[in-house]
Amino acid sequence: MRTSRLEAFSDGVLAIIITIMVLELREPVRTDLASLWHTTGPGLLSYLLSFVYVGIYWTNHHHMFQLTARVTGGILWANLALLFFLSLFPFTTQWMETTRYARTPVVVYGVNLLLAALAYYVLQTVIIAAQGRDSPLRKAIGTDIKGKISPVFYIAGALAALLGGGGHGAARPGIWIAVACYVGAALMWVIPDRRIERSVETTDPVGLGAGPEAGPEADSLGDASHYG
Repeated sequence: MRTSRLEAFSDGVLAIIITIMVLELREPVRTDLASLWHTTGPGLLSYLLSFVYVGIYWTNHHHMFQLTARVTGGILWANLALLFFLSLFPFTTQWMETTRYARTPVVVYGVNLLLAALAYYVLQTVIIAAQGRDSPLRKAIGTDIKGKISPVFYIAGALAALLGGGGHGAARPGIWIAVACYVGAALMWVIPDRRIERSVETTDPVGLGAGPEAGPEADSLGDASHYG
């Protein structure tokens, strides 16, 4: 089975997730900047963080499937699991914003990030297993240091919010630490990582399992000129 339908479906779901999040931003009650910040400011910051995370998953998902020539049933279900946890972002983001970063919503947001990261890891593992011993994806990701560090940030943030996020207002060190962990993990992934892009540029369609019978798809898999 080709990857085109899976990629198109995933792109559509991620676009809807972003749309839902922006529609949940509240309009200011007045026309001055103070009202804009008081009504929309915290929500806009939450939206920005979640938007960055969705963008990170979209770019990595795109690159990963440039090294995936065929889709199995296991890959389909693993991809659906990833999309499920990503689809919870609008809910956890909105809950965190409307409660002004209360302890439980911030913890749940961190758990959401952790589950999405684990789902992505499972998808990656299933693809590697399907590709077999000489998996081009395995060679491309290497030791995957960032993938192993990210869950530590999410767990640390959730624990910080849980243990030190009680009370009200700005005097909640656990919340600040949690948000810093979530932002830090996002910044780590925003830094360009060209491991897979370099692998795509040096891998031919035959190496991806696309033989002569693959037809036009083999040409599209071998053309890396459209990458940014």
